Amino acid sequence: MAVEAFEKNTLPVAFITNNASRGPGVVAEMLQNIGIAACPEDVLTSAQAAIDLAAEYLQPGDTVYVLGTDSFKDLARNAGYTVAVSADEKPRAVFHGHNPETGWAELSEAAMSIRNGARYFASNLDSTLPTERGLCVGNGSMVAAIVNATGVHPVSAGKPEAAMFNVAAQRLGVSAPLAIGDRLNTDIAGGVAADMATLHVMTGVSRHWDLLRAIPCERPTYLGLNLSDLFASPSKLLPGSQGDFHAEWRENDIELSGGTPTATSMEALRTVAGIAWEREAWTGKLLTRGEHAKRVILDWE
Repeated sequence: MAVEAFEKNTLPVAFITNNASRGPGVVAEMLQNIGIAACPEDVLTSAQAAIDLAAEYLQPGDTVYVLGTDSFKDLARNAGYTVAVSADEKPRAVFHGHNPETGWAELSEAAMSIRNGARYFASNLDSTLPTERGLCVGNGSMVAAIVNATGVHPVSAGKPEAAMFNVAAQRLGVSAPLAIGDRLNTDIAGGVAADMATLHVMTGVSRHWDLLRAIPCERPTYLGLNLSDLFASPSKLLPGSQGDFHAEWRENDIELSGGTPTATSMEALRTVAGIAWEREAWTGKLLTRGEHAKRVILDWE
């Protein structure tokens, strides 16, 4: 679905990622390998965003310590900084991005640098990293070790901060961007923080129940099944009654009823979200009445 969607798309696109372990060229190549036409200039990584963010505080020639892969270190050098190998070099900043090889020694050098006065910049604060085997330790969990050791919290450049989204929009030269993603607390929250319209697709971490329980700053404008919904009428993707479903409050619970034999689980989801999001946070149960309502929620995860 993703490939077909991008083949039909005629609008400018930027791919933004919180994974700081790969350079833009590598990310673009990965996209090309799955059939999506992309070049390095189309990619914005959280490592790039961190380098951009630090420019306000650093001068070319300053020494920095990079907790990250060689590509992150190359970005720092290309920005005019000297990359330190030890806290003894008195770096003025610490950049922290995901690197599966990061261990105690590297974390300790970073912690000592920060205690000596270095500013602390994190590419992102994702606590987990999705892999084919499941959720692994993310950069945010490694950052937590530094915070615990120093008492200093980093400035985060990646999603869900607005900076990456604003930089991407500026690169594209667009005034009404749409942020698309499948993770509420990064993709959607970042788009909301940047005052952008957002589309959530059901292809990743955040699923049906996550959406219904979402807090206001993580609620998308539109709810789509996958990227093919980019070409659907926007009004059909908005939360609200669809597919002849009806949702109403039963004290703190919501009852879903109605529907048709061809009604879909996404139509039911949008129907329930339409009233669940009337409240700051919905914590009740979902009740169902009728065969169609019972059928469609079997698809929910």
